[in-house]
Amino acid sequence: MKKQFLEAGRIVNTHGIRGEVRIQPWADSPEFLTAFKKLYIDGEAYKLASCRVHKDCVIAKFDGLDDINEAMRLKNKIVFINRDDARLPEGHHFISDTYGISVYDESGSLLGTVRDVMTLPANDVYVVSGEREILIPAVPEFVKELDLENERMTVKLIEGM
Repeated sequence: MKKQFLEAGRIVNTHGIRGEVRIQPWADSPEFLTAFKKLYIDGEAYKLASCRVHKDCVIAKFDGLDDINEAMRLKNKIVFINRDDARLPEGHHFISDTYGISVYDESGSLLGTVRDVMTLPANDVYVVSGEREILIPAVPEFVKELDLENERMTVKLIEGM
């Protein structure tokens, strides 16, 4: 079952003295977080007064947090988004939706399930656990079909995988 609220980053520090916080985003790009009107922390909705990208972080100002002391309370907190508020480009998906799906080879043999996804500079890599652990690059050459609706992935293996 897909989670409604997804981890999107961590508040790593305050920014300035007016209550802004610096968020280290866990998305393809920091710009992704700037599209949201609300972020969630500890199950509570925080309305964004402003949000902008600064280097590889997001500087956010929440309504009602107006000084550094209030903002400091949020340091090291995980920031969540509501899945319903997200607009993903065609063909994209949330990494968390791949955890636990069944992985089959092209002949239909079950290889295992996706246990983890490593985010590497070149591309993501699926960590598949079954009789043995298999690392599968998340590229079309190896991932022939990804059916999130039916929680199934079909992959092409090469010698040595």
